[in-house]
Amino acid sequence: MAISPAHKFGQIIGEILENTMKKYFQEFATANNLYLDSIGKRKARSGKKVSWIDSFGNKHDLDFVLERNGTEDKIGTPVAFIESAWRRYTKHSRNKAQEIQGAVLPLASTHSHSAPFLGVILAGVFTKGALEQLKSSSFEVLYFEYSTVTKAFLEFGLDASFDEDTSTDDFNKKIKAWELFKDKEKVIDKLIEINKEKVETFFTALKKSVDRYITEVRILPLYGSQKVLNSIEEALQYLSTKNFPNKLDNDLVRFEVKIVYNNNDKIEASFSDCDNAMAFLSNYKSPKLKAK
Repeated sequence: MAISPAHKFGQIIGEILENTMKKYFQEFATANNLYLDSIGKRKARSGKKVSWIDSFGNKHDLDFVLERNGTEDKIGTPVAFIESAWRRYTKHSRNKAQEIQGAVLPLASTHSHSAPFLGVILAGVFTKGALEQLKSSSFEVLYFEYSTVTKAFLEFGLDASFDEDTSTDDFNKKIKAWELFKDKEKVIDKLIEINKEKVETFFTALKKSVDRYITEVRILPLYGSQKVLNSIEEALQYLSTKNFPNKLDNDLVRFEVKIVYNNNDKIEASFSDCDNAMAFLSNYKSPKLKAK
């Protein structure tokens, strides 16, 4: 079935948004020793989509995932889940916000042990309610308003403005002008330049998230007092030398573990025995331990 010119032009804008961010996310990943997974072939997964499975067995397709210890051949630990979206009209914005939440939040819960950064890149027209809905769910939002998108195009003599009254002929002219334009990356760079402060705020938040380090690990055997330690290694040593019973009795109810980061992020877990608590800490890929 043929795609309408209006829909095709909308796809062009969406692809520009995705390519814009892919360029900058790749630079960020390289600078921070991370792996950027985005739509395309990768030996570590099948197909071209970036798909992750939540704890209920549901698959979610994403635009970008930043991984620690990931490679072309191996899936790493997710440290950032990021979605992008373009919408021209406000009537679609709330539904898109809900769609993004439905895709990302179950994965954030599934991978809560790494407390991943949640990001969303929006362009076009989104209501204040849609933006606040995402922010209230712990998303960092980078929003390129519609006027800045059209301004970036106009810098190079391209008219990207349209509405519900734009004719098919006008859409075809816009598409042809874009296809003939050779310096497409200049439009991408101009969009970033126009939104420089917003982009810097977003990447500052992302940087703080991936640069987190552990300040303390709290272990609470629920028949005694809480023990606060400075690292995963110290927590493991404490658990292995205290001769805690492997099976709970009437006195020892459970172990509660809380990992606290310098930016006040917290990862909490509860275990029925010492072995499970140690397994959790042993398998936990802490990004960076605080230097002593």
